[in-house]
Amino acid sequence: MTDLTPKERFMRALQGKDVDKVPVCSVTQTGTIELMDIAGAKWPEAHFDAEKMATLAIAGHEIAGLEAVRYPFDGTDIPHALGCKIIEGTYDTQPSIVDFPCKEPKDVNDLEIPENLLECDRVATLLKTTDIVKERVDDDIPVVAGMLGPAALAMSLVGVRNYLMWFISEPDTIKELITIGTDICIEYSNALFEHGADVVCLPDSEAGPELIPPEFFETMILSDYKRLNQKVHGKTIAHICGDASEILEPLSTSGFDGISIEEKVDVGYAKSIIGNKACLIGNISPVETLLGMPPEQVKEEAKACIDDGIDILAPGCGLAPHTSLKNLKAFVAARDEYYLEKEG
Repeated sequence: MTDLTPKERFMRALQGKDVDKVPVCSVTQTGTIELMDIAGAKWPEAHFDAEKMATLAIAGHEIAGLEAVRYPFDGTDIPHALGCKIIEGTYDTQPSIVDFPCKEPKDVNDLEIPENLLECDRVATLLKTTDIVKERVDDDIPVVAGMLGPAALAMSLVGVRNYLMWFISEPDTIKELITIGTDICIEYSNALFEHGADVVCLPDSEAGPELIPPEFFETMILSDYKRLNQKVHGKTIAHICGDASEILEPLSTSGFDGISIEEKVDVGYAKSIIGNKACLIGNISPVETLLGMPPEQVKEEAKACIDDGIDILAPGCGLAPHTSLKNLKAFVAARDEYYLEKEG
């Protein structure tokens, strides 16, 4: 097969088609301190300013060599628009939610969904970032936009304790929130696609078995995942932190083009469950490996991941801000070395 462009390679992998080599990128957050310093676009400003967000996102591709541009670097944009209070974070910590609007089940009835959601400050910033990235990046590089998935949105609105308790005591309330979150994800995803994003990645670890029993995923979340993927107008990736092994089979039927897993999931096992129903993405540890190991060990793990059958080589979750640039470059180089060694 002749050499493919990064975008052709990435999109073909998502479609389950043959590629010349597995794509190497990140479908989760890519901001690091070194990239911020080199690009001149730093946290926390790069979370809130479209130009700086685009600059830092592009740096992951142009400086580190990742074969995609991925943004934003946090997931508080929609929760903020829905009434969550956030703190903006620091140069090496992400924005976070410090208060939420739904303290009691009855509060869900009073939840206000802005009619102009796409014009809300943080959401509009993401759409503008997409425009800037598309203007500045060659069309042969895939653009991956991220947003919280429906379960993550539900938890952001009610807090961790209520989220976990209400699956038992107030299941109808949780289901309503997940449905609301799904509606928002559909609208927001399609707006991102209209602005030029190639793929939308939805981190939704709150749907995973490390937080809720697998049967709740099937009865409370799966149908909305299917509805989401029937309604969006582009490629989608689900990212689940933790050990998602127990929900891989139903998740693979939900319509997501890609499933992003972390290092707790065995790649060989995941491939045996998912088969060709979705593209498997991951699963190099962002902390133990990319942050904590020397470059040669990063390369060893990356090559082993390709050997195990990963379809897109990527970190298993968002990059730790203090991840070194040399390790990111080693991560990318490992993919190329793997195929050179194979040919040799």
